[in-house]
Amino acid sequence: MQPDNLADANAKAAPVHRVLSALLAAGFALEIVNVCAPLKFSGWLEAVLLLLAMVNTISALSRQLPLQNVLLAAFGIALIGGGVSLAGAKTGIPFGPVTYEIAPEFYKMPWAMPFLWVAVVLNSRGVARLVLRPWRKVRVYGFWLIGFTAAFTVAFDFALESFARVKHLWLWMAAGVPVAWQGAPASNFVAWAAVTLLILAFVTPALINKQLSKRSTPDFHPLLLWLGAILVFAVACAVQKLWLAAAVDAAIGVVIAAFAVRGAKW
Repeated sequence: MQPDNLADANAKAAPVHRVLSALLAAGFALEIVNVCAPLKFSGWLEAVLLLLAMVNTISALSRQLPLQNVLLAAFGIALIGGGVSLAGAKTGIPFGPVTYEIAPEFYKMPWAMPFLWVAVVLNSRGVARLVLRPWRKVRVYGFWLIGFTAAFTVAFDFALESFARVKHLWLWMAAGVPVAWQGAPASNFVAWAAVTLLILAFVTPALINKQLSKRSTPDFHPLLLWLGAILVFAVACAVQKLWLAAAVDAAIGVVIAAFAVRGAKW
């Protein structure tokens, strides 16, 4: 897609993206209310919020890249991430022995995992781009971007594990396995990093903007979505008096936000 065509497509899609962003913000606010005082539709709220996050992520990224590229990358992430999660649910490899409690399930794997992978990887990559903005012209920038994306994906999962424990999203059966955090074995976090690197090895070409631009403005959308989720996790832990988990979640959000804002100002 040529730059003019991409700009025209962005202009037409802008109202839709604003509506999606408003719905997502409302969803985060409603989820915070839900973790404080569970609502009657609590079971559906997380599902709707996850789908909104994924659709909003794709919508935001399509402002920078042709939509077909974004959809191709999202499909690749969902296929690889969901496939590995399915294997993990059936065999315990590579994440560790886990039982998913999210319904509905498909061969013991909840439908949510492919969508979760898409939202987490794409937004972690967006946050990494902000952090690395001062070094975007360095020759090895692409490798740094992949490495930081994997690191931020693991950081997100680290925060997510406490929320999953509170909401009973999945149950770790790590008997005899060294436990790293909130019942999750160390192998889980190593596997998240490895799978993210595998995903990026395949989808990165589709995420590269091949059109040269004289002007490059920072995109804060991934950071806002990322921090919105972290805030929900921290509040949920605080409500359940899991103070250490709440503090860790808050620290993850504050530290990464500080580096992202600093990088964006460069």
